[in-house]
Parts: sequence; structure tokens; C-alpha cells
Amino acid sequence: MLKINLWQILPNPLQINLECAPGELHALVGPSGSGKTTVLRTIAGLSDAKIGKIECDSELWFEADEFSGKTRSLTPAKRSCGFLFQQYALFPHLTALENACIPLQNSGLNATERKAIGQEWLARMEIGELAGRLPHQLSGGQQQRVALARALARQPKILLLDEPFSAIDAPTRQSLYKTLADIRKDLNIPILLVTHDLREADLLADRITVIDQGVGLQTATPQVLFQKPRNSRVAELVGISNMFHGVFNEGSLTWDGCKKIFIVADKGKIPPNTQVAWVIPQSGLSVHNNLYGTSVPAYVEKISSLGQIAVIQFQVEDSTHIIEWEASVAEIRRLNIAVGSQMHIELDGNQIHIMPLRSINDPRRFIGH
Repeated sequence: MLKINLWQILPNPLQINLECAPGELHALVGPSGSGKTTVLRTIAGLSDAKIGKIECDSELWFEADEFSGKTRSLTPAKRSCGFLFQQYALFPHLTALENACIPLQNSGLNATERKAIGQEWLARMEIGELAGRLPHQLSGGQQQRVALARALARQPKILLLDEPFSAIDAPTRQSLYKTLADIRKDLNIPILLVTHDLREADLLADRITVIDQGVGLQTATPQVLFQKPRNSRVAELVGISNMFHGVFNEGSLTWDGCKKIFIVADKGKIPPNTQVAWVIPQSGLSVHNNLYGTSVPAYVEKISSLGQIAVIQFQVEDSTHIIEWEASVAEIRRLNIAVGSQMHIELDGNQIHIMPLRSINDPRRFIGH
């Protein structure tokens, strides 16, 4: 189990509290400069926080408090971390096998034993036959597999991945996803992945932490995060398209700029007559040719085809609101949807999720209420 509790204000804010269990892949997402890589570097011992604690496998790696200062900080060499960087960081004059063996230099093993372990990991990365090649003789995907073999060669207690797939083409990336999924079953260690790609985080991660300006805003499973963001800033950072504003009053939600009023569940966390942001998932939307229940009329403004799936943008009648709806090509044909046509959109109030309004500079965005 990896446990992290870090806190500092200067010189750069860092307020992170998370856990990652053995076998779990935990993704850190957020905009550039939000502190994602700083978290990994702090875990690895390449940076220090002012206050906090880092524990891994019941061993205390780092501890500091505001009264005594730093009381324990293991060197990077003594922290059992496998670190995979975005740009591979292979030594250009060493072969793939020699690069994979670097972490074993001070392991007490002889050269033959080190080579055997390095060769085994290259084979597990499906590039065993490339052991004698230099980095410039390898493709980007092959270089990343060498780097991953090197990160795992000394059997680390945790694996840290800093945007390892961002510089690789899509087919190679998919292949590396599969390799990571396969070895993850055998490793049974915590894995932290920094990524800008929300689809990647959704695909690979068991849990996701959203970071903004050094502060962890929300940790949740992908399903909860994308359907029930903690506040409007989280919803913005994870790219939720159907987010709107309104006033919530004891179960009644108005929609700014629209006459529609929704009845939604009141959990007692938001005071009466409060300005809120709200989102609705795709599963909460249905589209009809004619007036249906309490549906709202809307006009098709744009249709963007993505293979067998299309994203339709509707402009709600008598408002400036745009609702995005994903549908199959067959569904579009069935409903006879075309740009300019009028349709009727039903929004399921039971699936509407209400959140406090939080701007990027509002310090209250760091809390959940």
C-alpha cells in the first residue's frame, strides 16, 4: 500500500492526500503545470514537500512537519521506485540489455545474473530479440519497452509512470496498454500514472485524482468522476460537455436562460436558493421526434460523425444552451435527424448531478461543499 499526505504552500502549492493499493492503477490528471509530475518526483525522493508523509509497504519514506521540519527522507536509491519517464531517458551508448540492467548495478548480483534478469524483462516486454541494439536503432515504442523493462528490473515496490505514452503513435500506444495490463496482473504493486489523456485514464485506471494548481480536488473511480464531479471546476477539468447553471431550492432546479424547471433529489447539502452548476450524463438524455413528457424543443445545430458514432449538438429553443448527445448512425437514421430539424430532448431529473459553483481562483474549489 502506498500512502501519500503532502502539504505545502510555498514555493509551489502541493496538497495531496491519496492511497494506492497493491495491484491498483491510480491516475493523476490535470492541466499542464498542475503539479502531477511534482507528486511523482516527491514520491521518488527527487523533490521534497514542506509538510507531509509518504509510506510504502509499511515503510516510512518521508516525513516532515511544521514544527520539527524534515525528520525522515530516504534517498532516491533507498526508495524502491520504478520510474518511467515520458522521453525514455535511455543511455544512447548502451544496448537495450545494458540499459535494462542499470538498476541492478549495486544489487550484489554478478554480471551473468544481472544480464539474465535484464534479458528476462526484455522478453516480457516482447523485445528480447532486440537486446543488442542501441536506442537509435529502436522505434519509439521499442525504446519505451526498454525503459519499462529497466524500471521493473529491480522489482520495485511501486511503479511511477510520467506520461509514458504521450510521444507514441496510437497503434503502438494500444499495444503498450495491453502489455501494461498483462504485467500488472503479475506485479501486484501500486502503479501511479500521470496523464493528460482522460480517455487513457478512463481506460487504464481503477481510480483517478484530479489535480489543479497543486491541489487534489477529487479522487474517485472513473465512473463516479465523470458522472458526479465534486464541483464545477472538476467538471470543467474532466471535460464534461453538458454542464449548465441554475438555482437550486429544496429539490427544485431552475435552468438559467431557460423556462425548464427540474425536480431533483435534495441531499440536504446545498442551502435553499443557491446558485449551482449541474451536469447530466448521456444516459440521462433521450431524443424524440415529437413532444414527449416534459421534453424541451431543440434544433439540430451540428452533427459530427466519428465512425459509427456521431455527436449531435442541439440548441435549446428560446435559449443559447447547447446540449451534446451521442448516438449511433442507425439511431440518427431512425429518428431522421438532420441539421436544422427540430427535435425534443428529455432530460431525466433523477440523473442530474448538482455541484457548487467554483471558479479556477476560488479557494473553495479545494473542498467538496
